[in-house]
Amino acid sequence: MTYPTVLDPLKVGEYPASAKAGGGYVWDAVLEYRVWCHPERGAPDEDDGSDYYYAFETFEEAEEFADENPGAEEPLALVLQREYIDEPEPGQYIHVREERITEWPVAFLSRPQRDEFTIPDFLAPDAPANRLDILRGRAPRSRP
Repeated sequence: MTYPTVLDPLKVGEYPASAKAGGGYVWDAVLEYRVWCHPERGAPDEDDGSDYYYAFETFEEAEEFADENPGAEEPLALVLQREYIDEPEPGQYIHVREERITEWPVAFLSRPQRDEFTIPDFLAPDAPANRLDILRGRAPRSRP
C-alpha cells in the first residue's frame, strides 16, 4: 500500500504529544507518522523512564525506525479529522462538525479519505446494512 503524504512537512514534530486515540471512522489528512518508544521494552531511556515518540514525514521512514530500534512500537498516523462520526453507544452515530487530532493504526488509512458525502451517506436512512462498507469504499455512493 502507498501511504498518504503528510499535510505539511514543515510541521512534522510540532504537534502536541497528547491526542485522541482512534475513533471517528473518517480521516481528512495525515499530520505525521509516529513511533512510540518504551524504555521498559528496551528503548533507550531518554525521558526519565517515560514513553516518548519520534515523528516522521513518511510511513516508510517510521517503519524503518521501528524495525531497527528495540522497544519501538509499530508506526501510528497522527490524523486530522475536520468532521467525524461519534458512536457514544453501539449503533448510535452522531455527525460531529469540529476538528480533532487523533492517533490511528496506519492500516485505517486504507479507507478512502473523507469527502463531503462520506458522513451523510453513512448516516442516510437507506445506507447499506453494513455501514462500514461506505467508509471502506466498498458500497455504491448514493450521491455524485
